[in-house]
Amino acid sequence: MVKSILALGSNIGNREGYLLQAIHSLEDHPDINILNVSSIYETDPYGPVEQEQFLNMVVEIETTLVPEALLEYTQSVEVGLNRERTIHWGPRTIDIDILFYGDIQMDTASLVIPHREIEKRLFVLVPLHELDADIIVPGKQQRVKDLLNEFQEIKGVRLWKRKNGAGEYGLFES
Repeated sequence: MVKSILALGSNIGNREGYLLQAIHSLEDHPDINILNVSSIYETDPYGPVEQEQFLNMVVEIETTLVPEALLEYTQSVEVGLNRERTIHWGPRTIDIDILFYGDIQMDTASLVIPHREIEKRLFVLVPLHELDADIIVPGKQQRVKDLLNEFQEIKGVRLWKRKNGAGEYGLFES
């Protein structure tokens, strides 16, 4: 099994509900085991499109799926949760990105690992730091905490719901 880290985000409708449904869909796959989840953070939108605040988190999994099959499954989860790809960087019910897949680096037409511009995205770095500040970003050869320390200040990312470590329906506390 290979460890992988996924980023989840939502800014339409019941944002928390979409995140939790995505986690349950990941859990339902026989070749995916969830190892850990971050707290949920409310974040300012990234990119040029005017839109609502996001809820973001990261999920650490282990899987026997190859990267392309994992991508195919995560995209099927997005479709199942009414994700529409009409505006680049636009609003979405759910977005699931593969941040890391073991220590693999790849760049194909459909998949780039590690995910592009991780080092510029506080909405990814902050929850990643919570999971493991010493994760080394493949290709960057820097730890998450070092990438985070390069920012003058942490803004646009606020703790929304703290993880409490409980079971299936008690993943989060207010």
